Amino acid sequence: MASTLLDILLITRRISESEASKLKEEFLKSGKQEEDFLLGKLSEDAVFDAKSRFYGVPLKNFSEDVSIDQSVLNNIPEEVSRNYKFIPFAMEGSTLHVAMVNPQDIRASDAIKFILTSKNLSAKIFLVTNSQFEKLFKQYSALGTKVKEALEEVDEVEKQRRELQKALAGESEELAKLAEEAPVNKIISVIFKHAYEGKASDIHIEPLEKETRVRFRIDGVLHASLKLPKEIHDSIVSKIKILSNLKIDETRVPQDGRFRTRINNSQIDFRVSTFPTVDGEKVVLRLLDLTTGLKSLDELGFIGYSAQVIDRALKKPFGMILTTGPTGSGKSTTLQSMLGVLNEEGVNIVSLEDPVEYYVSGVNQSQVKPEIDYTFASGLRSILRQDPNVIMVGEIRDSETAALAVHAALTGHIVLSTIHTNDAIGVLSRLIDMKVEPFLIPSALNLIIAQRLVKKLCSFCKKPVKPEGRVREILDENISKMPEFLQAELQKQELQIYQAPGCQKCANKGTLGRMVIFEVLEMTPELKSIIINQQVSEMIGGEMKRQNMITMRQDGIVKALKGYIPLEDVLQSTI
Repeated sequence: MASTLLDILLITRRISESEASKLKEEFLKSGKQEEDFLLGKLSEDAVFDAKSRFYGVPLKNFSEDVSIDQSVLNNIPEEVSRNYKFIPFAMEGSTLHVAMVNPQDIRASDAIKFILTSKNLSAKIFLVTNSQFEKLFKQYSALGTKVKEALEEVDEVEKQRRELQKALAGESEELAKLAEEAPVNKIISVIFKHAYEGKASDIHIEPLEKETRVRFRIDGVLHASLKLPKEIHDSIVSKIKILSNLKIDETRVPQDGRFRTRINNSQIDFRVSTFPTVDGEKVVLRLLDLTTGLKSLDELGFIGYSAQVIDRALKKPFGMILTTGPTGSGKSTTLQSMLGVLNEEGVNIVSLEDPVEYYVSGVNQSQVKPEIDYTFASGLRSILRQDPNVIMVGEIRDSETAALAVHAALTGHIVLSTIHTNDAIGVLSRLIDMKVEPFLIPSALNLIIAQRLVKKLCSFCKKPVKPEGRVREILDENISKMPEFLQAELQKQELQIYQAPGCQKCANKGTLGRMVIFEVLEMTPELKSIIINQQVSEMIGGEMKRQNMITMRQDGIVKALKGYIPLEDVLQSTI
């Protein structure tokens, strides 16, 4: 008689006698539960087949396109399903069919009995694998099911809206009432929740000729998530405008706003931008999770030798630190993390931002309003009268702002800001183009950081691969140009890159989140001489080598060799 899962696996010929003996010996030394141990050694299907036979509970398999009726799901709350790993999937009379990962768990069984007794229902239990449960659990927040229900409810509301449009010349008041209707609220709630749970950074709600498209930006890439009838587009836009305190009846010009709400016990800040198009108003919402707090520079990817240069610059009592890179390269997030380093009780920090993205406790944050002539330049003049120690300016866009920022750095303030160039060296030429006198730059500027964001490999499914052929040639070529200390460090190890085929944790993408690749250029006496003599283009290469400067591409290659990011993404985003 079988007394363990290993016995059943042997009886059912899933494993041989020699394999069983070896596994038993390893299991006794592991200190793990038998099921957990076996899941690390054998396929999930084999282990759960044995588990089904052991506990006498039928194993249930579900197809990829499985859809659970909402009325069935409503019998067990989402939170309970998550905690105990069971989920209802069908109803037969007064019997609820429930899929469980751990039918042997007494607490889970008691929870089912407690919930169903109050509903006068009984339960029929089926065993389900971990991966199948995760697939089923997504039904709680599946866009398709919930939005379909909401769209059915919205039909009557849309009929009323069309009638009102015909009867009324001014429709803003009626649209405001319409936007409060439950079906529209439900659609918007589902979109927000799905975006948050999918770790989207932005939501795009776009009117097309015959429909409305909803797309989520995840890890820097836009993914089409949902299509809605064009008839309800105005209702959704109006509701979002109400939440953001924007003008509902103004559809001719862009508007910006923000609002805050809770999703899954997390406080989320939505930054809203509307934009008129030929097919209607487009809405883009940026999601900022206020409960996660600011990330440290280390968590963003500022690690290694170059990170030590940043630490050194942040400890200086005055001077300017500039970050550069294209839109969406994480410059503002980097500045906020630097503020976190500098934010102490005895330090007065004032920021000018457009807009304020992250609220930082202890920092005096102000949002510029160009429409009333409150710009970065005019704001900077006012800030200097606020007795600041640290000034953060969202962006240096013009000559006036550049001159004021340099003046602030020269008069004993730490100044953090961003500027748009392709690399660190380009910042020097850009400042000169903005009419900043070359002899002032070395005294004002401490450090330049250039950066890009690259997708991170999924840590759950990434695997090392030996680089061969052209890939090996590219690695060797780039490593030969690195600083000598870095070459020596890499030569101590066998070179390998990493690839991730995709798994459940990363939604089969192979990547999960993003991290920064960067380069830093530090102000030195030698660089000062180069700038004053306006010989940047001729002599900067030698100064970069003297500083042991690690370029963005080199930083990316080092991180690819350590398994943080894909090598192909580094090569695509750098030169």
